[in-house]
Amino acid sequence: MTGPQRTWQDEVLAGPGGAMTDEVGVITGPLTLRTTGGADGTVGFAIQYTDADEWYTLTGSPVAHGDPHALHTAALRAIRAGGGAGAPAPAR
Repeated sequence: MTGPQRTWQDEVLAGPGGAMTDEVGVITGPLTLRTTGGADGTVGFAIQYTDADEWYTLTGSPVAHGDPHALHTAALRAIRAGGGAGAPAPAR
């Protein structure tokens, strides 16, 4: 079963070691995380320096399935903790 695409977006201050991206490696500081739950069940994560034009792929994105809102919350928590945070894995 598929559903409509849903998106969540929040600003987050990265902890020490920041968040890992596929394109530019680790980014730090004030960031914006966008999580998109696709109609096909995948969950994608994009991140940017707050108010920048460029968006980057959070390493490990997309994940094959999961609750997009819960994964968005988990990603925010991981980014706040830092350590080169990537996309969270869905709960099993």
